[in-house]
Formats: sequence, structure tokens, C-alpha cells
Amino acid sequence: MIRNPPVRDTPELKWFKSSYSSSGDGNDCIEVAATPGTIHVRDSKNISDPWLAVTPMAWTDFVNYASTN
Repeated sequence: MIRNPPVRDTPELKWFKSSYSSSGDGNDCIEVAATPGTIHVRDSKNISDPWLAVTPMAWTDFVNYASTN
């Protein structure tokens, strides 16, 4: 699901960047915010653009896949 929330929703989420995702530019990565039922993923260079919202199971499957390939 892609979410395009109103600006007022953004402060409710606490976004984190991976310490591994950097090409020398601190803004060149993704950010993740977790809630009990949803994992939110956005581009750190375009934080006002829509972001992905996936289930925790889908996020776990993705991380497992990405870490083995």
C-alpha cells in the first residue's frame, strides 16, 4: 500500500535511518517508522512524498530476502 498522508500525520511517526545505508550523503537512504500494525518506509530525500506502508510480516519477509541476496 502507498500512503499519501496529510502533513499533520508525519510528526506522529518516529523515523529511523539505517547506519548501513549511506553513500557519503547522509540523506541518501530510506527511513523506516514502525507502529504496532504497520511498517512505514520512505525516501529520505523526499520525505513529503508518499511512502510505503506494509505489514510487519511483509517487512520481515523483505528484510530476510534482502539480507540474503
